Amino acid sequence: MSGSQSDNGRTSAKLKLAVGAVGIVFGDIGTSPLYAFKETFVGPHKLTIDDAHILGVASLIFWSMTLIVSIQYVSILMRADNKGQGGTLALVALMSRYLGGSKYAFLTVLFGVFATALFYGDSMITPAISVLSAVEGLTVVNSRLDQFVIPIALVLLIGLFVLQKRGTTKVGALFAPIMLLYFCTIALLGIIQLVQTPEILLALNPYYALNFFFLDKWLAFLALGSVVLAVTGSEALYSDMGHFGRGPMRLSWFGFVMPCLLLNYFGQGAMIIGMGDAAAAEAIQNPFFFMAPDMFRLPLVFLATAATFIASQAVISGAFSVTHQAIQLGFIPRLSIRHTSDEHHGQIYIPIINWALMIAVIVLVLFFRNSSNLASAYGIAVTGAMLIDTALMGVLLFVVFKWRWYFAVPVILLFVIVDGAYFVSNFTKVPDGGWFPLMIAGIAFTLLTTWAKGRKLMRARMAEVGLPLDIFAKSGRNSTAKVPGTAIFMNSGSNGTPSALLHNIKHNKVLHERVVVLTVSIDDAPYVDPENRVEMTDLGDGFYRLVLHYGFMEETDIPAALAKINTLCGAPFEMMQTSFFLSRQTLLSADKPGMAIWREKLFAWMMRNAATPMEFFRLPTNRVVELGSQVEI
Repeated sequence: MSGSQSDNGRTSAKLKLAVGAVGIVFGDIGTSPLYAFKETFVGPHKLTIDDAHILGVASLIFWSMTLIVSIQYVSILMRADNKGQGGTLALVALMSRYLGGSKYAFLTVLFGVFATALFYGDSMITPAISVLSAVEGLTVVNSRLDQFVIPIALVLLIGLFVLQKRGTTKVGALFAPIMLLYFCTIALLGIIQLVQTPEILLALNPYYALNFFFLDKWLAFLALGSVVLAVTGSEALYSDMGHFGRGPMRLSWFGFVMPCLLLNYFGQGAMIIGMGDAAAAEAIQNPFFFMAPDMFRLPLVFLATAATFIASQAVISGAFSVTHQAIQLGFIPRLSIRHTSDEHHGQIYIPIINWALMIAVIVLVLFFRNSSNLASAYGIAVTGAMLIDTALMGVLLFVVFKWRWYFAVPVILLFVIVDGAYFVSNFTKVPDGGWFPLMIAGIAFTLLTTWAKGRKLMRARMAEVGLPLDIFAKSGRNSTAKVPGTAIFMNSGSNGTPSALLHNIKHNKVLHERVVVLTVSIDDAPYVDPENRVEMTDLGDGFYRLVLHYGFMEETDIPAALAKINTLCGAPFEMMQTSFFLSRQTLLSADKPGMAIWREKLFAWMMRNAATPMEFFRLPTNRVVELGSQVEI
């Protein structure tokens, strides 16, 4: 009986997580029916509205969703979790442990960084195109409302970004019911059309996708650039795996979300097939809203707008999460991070990312004016990230899963062909707006790699002039006066004497009774077990080297960690008797610089604008002393 109750409990918990995933994770891909089907016909490469083309597009959408989302992401990549966490950076960190210091590890990291850079371009376009496409439903209700579309969309988007600082705990409780209602509604609309025109189900046969290419060849290839809009958000399924777990995510996708999406896409096609030429030409301009009877179109606009609001919220939260991971892994300088929930540590708010995204979204809406124009900019970042994930998947199958080559090679080739075709077809959009996400990705990639390279050079230069801590501990204790209390000197490396400690001796000529050299180490895992958090070395004479290990998903709260150490460093840490000494470096250009001059200046600018260690590590403001030094790179 107890076993049965336990199984029922696990099933109930899994269902709750699956429902929660519907509300948080599937908003991006869930709102794609608003624009994906229509853009294939009315986008920059217009198609003939007839049965063959409608069946061909519906078949492409079905098989794209099956191959890319169901097989590549949900079935294969979700098996590669880094202690439960998913996403490109988590995957890169996982494979880095297997590849060690080889050249392949460097290429893997480079691919992961570029995929992260592409994500920032995607996270700007997604809110703009989603909200605009929903509000444009007003023009189906009444064409005279066209002039209000952009103002309403801007008000909604600005309100969305303003709300971010309050967190999503309270609003999040409404996400799942709204998204459940939304998915059920779009499925019902599709079923109504399918009953009237069931021949659309012929599109399940891949023949019609292939026949589309036989009919139009190059034009059909270009249409892939719009078809791929149906699978945008695939990366989010993998990235958010850690919040809900692999099982509930798969249950949500296969058991609810995918059937609802396919019913709606097939319903849009069925409606167009069942219309005359004139009516079809009008309906194809916005088939999502034309499926609803007149009296239900305005409520559908409100429901779709709420769904796109939620989808945009998920993308923005994803940008915060990816930025936090990149900071912890050393690709972005420390930024001000605010935790918006005491119960859920993953809920964070990063002001500079929030306002940068808001400005970019406003510019996109004002520049492109409607969702069709934005669709030309959309897709290049998504398909680029998918192609990179395919390359990483190849490494994954050989290095981590250790598949035999005759199993791995066909799978990799299949997805290289599929994702590569989508990427190349989207590349034709570059002159029409695809340049925007590529420009954003180029800027982000430059910033990320410059910071990582600059930190590496700076640490190398500091290590060259550094003094081993054990030698300093032996010589320093007897040559200086002692004062009561504890001094904690922050050190970026795990070896050597911090420059702040050397400068303190040089200028103040005193040492505290207890001196702790503290290093915060970010591991390649998302979380570190509490028992493995602390690594301590007693150097004698009151000197200690302390290393605190954190995962790249964790917050680095040093006072909280020190409070749990107790007597490990001789005695408990009392904050009022403890001073934190931080080093602040000023960069100087070397005669033989390690980077180009412009990158050195960029790195110096990033250092000046980074959040202070005091803020990032949550140190008490009245217990911090900063000492400066100069470093050549």
